[in-house]
Amino acid sequence: LSGENRVLTMDTMNPNVKRVEYAVRGPIVQRAVQIERELKMGIKKPFTEVIRANIGDCHAMGQKPITFFRQVLALCSYPDLLEDGKFPEDAKSRARRILQACGGGSLGAYSTSQGIEMIRQDIARYIERRDGGITCDPDNIYLSTGASDAIVTMLKLLVSGEGMSRTGVMISIPQYPLYSATLAELGAVQISYYLDEDNCWSLDISELRRALQEAKKHCSPRALCIINPGNPTGQVQSRQCIEGVIRFAAAEKLFLMADEVYQDNVYADGCKFHSFKKVLFEMGLEYSEKVELASFHSTSKCYMGECGFRGGYMEVVNLDPEVKVQLTKLVSVRLCPPVPGQALLDVVVNPPQPDEPSYDTFIKVSTLAEKANMTQEILNQVPGIKCNPVQGAMYTFPRIHLPPKAILEAKEKEQTPDMFYCMKLLEETGICLVPGSGFGQRDGTYHFRMTILPPKEKLKIVLAKIKEFHQHFMAQYS
Repeated sequence: LSGENRVLTMDTMNPNVKRVEYAVRGPIVQRAVQIERELKMGIKKPFTEVIRANIGDCHAMGQKPITFFRQVLALCSYPDLLEDGKFPEDAKSRARRILQACGGGSLGAYSTSQGIEMIRQDIARYIERRDGGITCDPDNIYLSTGASDAIVTMLKLLVSGEGMSRTGVMISIPQYPLYSATLAELGAVQISYYLDEDNCWSLDISELRRALQEAKKHCSPRALCIINPGNPTGQVQSRQCIEGVIRFAAAEKLFLMADEVYQDNVYADGCKFHSFKKVLFEMGLEYSEKVELASFHSTSKCYMGECGFRGGYMEVVNLDPEVKVQLTKLVSVRLCPPVPGQALLDVVVNPPQPDEPSYDTFIKVSTLAEKANMTQEILNQVPGIKCNPVQGAMYTFPRIHLPPKAILEAKEKEQTPDMFYCMKLLEETGICLVPGSGFGQRDGTYHFRMTILPPKEKLKIVLAKIKEFHQHFMAQYS
């Protein structure tokens, strides 16, 4: 077919889709895949493997699945195993309970669109335990295909209007590019507020105010998105900061979206995870009855790391009852989230108890705290790299100083300077990182995001290679 005979061309396609960018799986990663193929074909490189430190994929980086979770899922997938003596009784009882809640006793049946009711009840109890007894209504829980799906659904509900009345959504810079990509796809207005890099990527209310006032000139700000613990920046918000954000949202009539998928990944001394829901309800009725909030969690990160199962949920608070009917309608069009992901979520919120056989072997082992410290220490030894402490989540987002010559060469190649740097790093060392430009950064600053997931020994090698590469790069372009 020649171009003019096609119905769907670059000129006729949805223009919003062309504006979507998602750096976590962008050009760098596509090149990494090519290099892997070249290595398989026997083409000689200065390295023997590609190390993908670009995406928060725990199992792909060597984290072992939790036995208990997989036992329950195996039993749910193939119930004949319930007769097998190799499986512990507590895994079997959970599998039976989940299967009883499934249509026809099978994981292969559709569930209700909001998610299996029993699982929503279990999640509600889990949230109540997490938040020290603050009540949670299972009817406010929506299961989703990973947290991403729920975030996109909420943004769809919020976007409306034209021109000056078009919905504006406040997102942090740097941000996880799901947000900017979704806003581009929906044709909404992105309102950027900058985190304070010099202050460990903290959020400053005066910066929120600045961004909001600026945005009011050209759109209608309706929502404020917060990622806590931060991705890509790894900061953990203090309780005081969360209270400030809630007061701001209440005063400015903004819908709050709290992305809390890294809530079990907090390891810096003096840092503690506070859920927005808990803080909201502890601030008293003038806030807890007024501020609209959707918060998100998933099975993809933390000690579970089961991102391929696409299990997640959101809890909505103070949502208009009529809008809630519309939300339920919207999710029902897509039938239901994957049922194996729902089953996994149920086991995550119901881990083995002290009186059960699997309790002793079920330990949430995490070496991330150690790896976070090591990453920060080694990177900060390199002249021209400045790395904030990683307080939570599983990434570091160091600032890199790039010489003018390198910036010039990048411009000639029509690449952003940090993309140029990361591409060169990939070609010379086999290490795949994401340039900071994919997440957003202040003009004139350059960063990269790297996961701290590789096994400790491999991470040491990665850090040593980056250190060596950076010194060589600086010498080459100084």
